[in-house]
Amino acid sequence: MKALQFDQFGPPDVIVLRDVPQPEPGPGQIRIAVRVCGLTPADWHVVDGLLADHLPPLPRGLGLEVAGTVDALGKGVTGVRIGDRVFGPAAFDGPTAGAAEYALMPAWARIPAGVTDEQAAALPMAAETAWRALDDLGVQPGELLLVHGAGTTVGEAAVRIALHRGIRVIATAGPTRAAALKEIGAQVTTYGEGMTERVSTLTPGPVDRALDTTPTGGRIDRADRPSPTGGSLPALIELTGDPDRVLTVSDFAAAAELGVRITTEIRYDQMNEFARLAGEGILVVPVARTYTLDQVQEAAKLSQSRRPGGKLMLVL
Repeated sequence: MKALQFDQFGPPDVIVLRDVPQPEPGPGQIRIAVRVCGLTPADWHVVDGLLADHLPPLPRGLGLEVAGTVDALGKGVTGVRIGDRVFGPAAFDGPTAGAAEYALMPAWARIPAGVTDEQAAALPMAAETAWRALDDLGVQPGELLLVHGAGTTVGEAAVRIALHRGIRVIATAGPTRAAALKEIGAQVTTYGEGMTERVSTLTPGPVDRALDTTPTGGRIDRADRPSPTGGSLPALIELTGDPDRVLTVSDFAAAAELGVRITTEIRYDQMNEFARLAGEGILVVPVARTYTLDQVQEAAKLSQSRRPGGKLMLVL
């Protein structure tokens, strides 16, 4: 099969497309014929050496989320059949991962009718991170939540899930996703200088909790690019009055200094719920562009610009 691999750590230039053996599903795994592989910033971190000490030796693959058709079942797998359309996380602890003609999956859910492969493959990481962050933050129905960085895929997923749970939402976002966020029921304001004052004008009372979903935990300046200095966590603490009411999915160093919560333990026990919400049109992650496997460097360039405008996908 054809698959993307890298033999050394470094920038996306080290990724190559080559012919490799198909992987065989282990106990509890399935193998799918991949139709779409979603790309995330985490892919470039893995290629650059993140988790290097926790994964098998090189070569390795990339691509952490996929959608496709079940092709083979590992020992002990039940409840799914050959030919079923499924989506979920790809196993990435071997020489290949999701960016390949065939991929292994440790968790999955059926793709609902009316949901495309592209829409399904965009969901797993954004939905899982957002769901886990809201749970770990402890936000309750009726409370007011500030989602900072709501123009990101994780941020928009958090807004959509929170609104579905009966949580009131103020979202900070740039112009690309602002209208869409307003349309689904969030109050929206912009990033940058004066954000605290703008948020305060949208609510007569305090913000109950705040979720930081910016890629670096940083402040977003007028060009909608994360600032390399400082960050918005102090502003979020000011708005909530308590660092324990703030959670970040990315800026762990600043969180440790400020007493802000973090969340790191990935868990895919809600895949069927993600599928249900996607089928009902409640959970949607916008897809910005699609690429073929041999265009991965082009996709990486747009992804690393931090302004992709939505999910980037590899389509097979």
